[in-house]
Amino acid sequence: MQTNLADFIKNTPAGDEAEAILRACVHCGFCTATCPTYQLLGDELDGPRGRIYLIKQVLEGAPVTSKTQNHLDRCLTCRNCESTCPSGVQYGRLADIGRQVIEQRVPRSLRERALRFALKEALPRRWLFTPLYKTGQALRPLLSKSLQDKLRPAAKPGRWPTRAHARKMLLLDGCVQPAMSPNINASTARVLDALGVKLIVAPKAGCCGALRHHLNDQEAALDDMRRNIDAWWPYVEQVEAIVITASGCGATVKEYGHLLAHDARYALKAARITALARDLCEVIPPFEAQLAGLLRGRIDGRVAYHPPCTLQHGQQLRGHVEQVLRAVGVDVRLCADSHLCCGSAGTYSLLQPALSQQLRDNKLAHLDACAPDMIVSANIGCLSHLQSGTETPVRHWIELLDAALPPARA
Repeated sequence: MQTNLADFIKNTPAGDEAEAILRACVHCGFCTATCPTYQLLGDELDGPRGRIYLIKQVLEGAPVTSKTQNHLDRCLTCRNCESTCPSGVQYGRLADIGRQVIEQRVPRSLRERALRFALKEALPRRWLFTPLYKTGQALRPLLSKSLQDKLRPAAKPGRWPTRAHARKMLLLDGCVQPAMSPNINASTARVLDALGVKLIVAPKAGCCGALRHHLNDQEAALDDMRRNIDAWWPYVEQVEAIVITASGCGATVKEYGHLLAHDARYALKAARITALARDLCEVIPPFEAQLAGLLRGRIDGRVAYHPPCTLQHGQQLRGHVEQVLRAVGVDVRLCADSHLCCGSAGTYSLLQPALSQQLRDNKLAHLDACAPDMIVSANIGCLSHLQSGTETPVRHWIELLDAALPPARA
């Protein structure tokens, strides 16, 4: 695609990156076939190809309107288009660049500004979000049904293992997950403990930066990333990996090296952190035989698996979770259209509730067709979003394995 960037962005790091991405696009349209919002709305400008044209016009100096902003706001950034694209167009990075420019040029309504401010200030701060979430749960009977569905009771975390092991890994504790589903990280610690690995949590690590980054507060997001790097750095030489149980966080941590490449103080450290980052489904496979010996025959029932977009498209890790589950004897099924987004997409379910709910209901209809006893996934956003629309239990896949551990090893 031919480009002629405007002076305000030409020859800048963002401009150079955007130009390379735009030039890779041959506007073939394959991406529209797998875009969830295009499938729902049928508007070219609500598909990747149309949004790429909009961003191109903005970066070439064309007037920017709220209409342009709305089309980009409706994008889930699921990156399904990246998996489909035969030219390797990095749409997600281009969308981030375009959104940041548009955010600076198109004023939002007071209501929108207030909601986005509340989300980016409250969600990444665990010390603030956790008491707010617990207060919401206590007041749940008084709230609207949509809020009640988002505030369902979570499984208690149980004990954290204390045994020492020669093998050690860091764990990203996260920001919203410890409040919304505290058992996920505890389950991870217990399963890895049974496999001879000790998990370490760095006390000063927090939000991975994804929430603020995708709300266009990208400088604050970079500060979140720098804080995590500082928190993890003393442990880098002691651990084999940084384990991440929320695939949305994993997709972001794996981009630290890229996002901080122009920061002279943090570039090398960020690249090292990215090299250490592993989704949980990348950590478990070497232990499959050992885990199968512990769990085989202990897990009954049919399980439907929803692969998060941040895992299958963002991290390009397809089939890993299913492989682990089948290796330990789980009857796991993929539903129809398993490549499509469930509609959670970080804060999308709060900012675009109608589209988000429609995508959720479509996803649940396909999952229910598998007649599962349980639905499992690999990202806290997907888990809570899907659970808000069904009475079928929705859990992280590691919780399924943890629950089946023999009592002596649990």
